[in-house]
Amino acid sequence: MPQVTLTVNGKTSTVEVEGRTLLVELLREKLGLTGTHVGCDTSQCGACVVHVDGNSVKSCTMLAVQADGSSVTTIEGLAKADGTLHPMQEMFREHHALQCGFCTPGMVMAAVDLVAKNPQGLSEEQIRHGLEGNLCRCTGYHNIVKAIDAAQPLMHAK
Repeated sequence: MPQVTLTVNGKTSTVEVEGRTLLVELLREKLGLTGTHVGCDTSQCGACVVHVDGNSVKSCTMLAVQADGSSVTTIEGLAKADGTLHPMQEMFREHHALQCGFCTPGMVMAAVDLVAKNPQGLSEEQIRHGLEGNLCRCTGYHNIVKAIDAAQPLMHAK
């Protein structure tokens, strides 16, 4: 079986996997990082979004071997070591941008990437368009969009 070496949330791990193992399975089953959710296995819902080398990726569509040598950030790696939430996480909390919470990890990870790649700022319409690959069955998205909008200046402040 192939071995995969990757840095997840700042910690390097080498894991033996079958060639068909998905990145989401490696994260959840081999590394115990269960914050990344499996919602559909067809890349439709976005609950499994993580960052691979700085880009948001639906981890249910990426083979673990494709991440060999990569740096991966999951929802568990977003907050600071002292427990201080990332600005996006804080705004999701402050703006009540979750209900059941199942989509929240993937939604937060996708939103962080969306805002980071658009330092000029995003309109409400652009935020909604940027979230098209992430489904939420509970919230109606209104508070999610508000949270992302509120996080923009916090993420771009230096």
